[in-house]
Amino acid sequence: MSPDSTLAYSVVVPLYNERESVPPLYVKIIEVMDSIGEPYEIVFVDDGSKDGTFPLLSEISASDERVVVVRLRRNFGQTAALKAGFDHSRGEIIISMDGDLQHDPAEIPRFIEKMREGYDIVSGWRVERTDHWLTRRLPSRVANWIMSKLSRVDLHDFGTTFKAYRREILSEIHLYGELHRFIPALASWAGASVAEVPITNPPRKSGKSNYGISRTIRVFLDLLSVKFLLDYATRPLQLFGLPGLACLGGGFGIGLWIFGRKALFDEGLLANHGPLIILGVALVMGGIMFIAIGLIGELLARTYFESQNKPVYTVREFLGRRTASEHRPEPPRTAGAAGR
Repeated sequence: MSPDSTLAYSVVVPLYNERESVPPLYVKIIEVMDSIGEPYEIVFVDDGSKDGTFPLLSEISASDERVVVVRLRRNFGQTAALKAGFDHSRGEIIISMDGDLQHDPAEIPRFIEKMREGYDIVSGWRVERTDHWLTRRLPSRVANWIMSKLSRVDLHDFGTTFKAYRREILSEIHLYGELHRFIPALASWAGASVAEVPITNPPRKSGKSNYGISRTIRVFLDLLSVKFLLDYATRPLQLFGLPGLACLGGGFGIGLWIFGRKALFDEGLLANHGPLIILGVALVMGGIMFIAIGLIGELLARTYFESQNKPVYTVREFLGRRTASEHRPEPPRTAGAAGR
């Protein structure tokens, strides 16, 4: 098989200081994928490990041509490691999972079976979690509820890495920060269908967890970014314009009221309404700033989409005699091109 040919499946596993987990994980994945009977590969991503993980991966790759190893120059984080694995995989269906043995490869067939029903993304759901209740389970439950409501994607467990994707879905998504957990939400914007399958959550047998309460805080911040990308990426003025108009309306309303008091009752403005005047001026200035930010956002959004000729829609399927390329609209001409 040529290096550029596609495979049925790619199993992507990001690793950071997981030397003890690699051998048993590799054996389990091989057993499960061999039983499926279709061509596959395993893509291990060494995210800057310092415990000898990479030499071990090198030995495995040298003895098994189905194993691909991507070594990053330093520890970039889980999202970047997953992105590297996605970029270097060839499978039509890409299955991602953690490398600490808290994801059981024996459950991979559940994901594949669900994908065969026509879903674009299948996400694992850790129904019975074994993590610490206060530092992991409670924050995760709250975060998942908020994510589900804000993204309008009905998932119980956004945080797990154990997911299956169609290649074309991943090719349309740019990952950074901690956005790997939000791939279902981001893909839903493009009309991707998402399903969920229950998975087990065995306790970690070796090594040290790389998660903590601080990561939960960063996830909440990324959630704000995702909400903006989902609802306002192409219309930022709608987000900033409404509070801007409300502030302007409140400020002008206060100004009219004070002017009326002065005109009708000749009241001293600063003596009687000093704090209210300051509030009115602050509201007017705040409203102007909100609207200005929205307008700048509109310019940036247009620059982003037009400079890359990036469409504001995605096509699931095309039927007809002519190919989709014949129906693709001409890219917008720039001002310089128009004068030639």
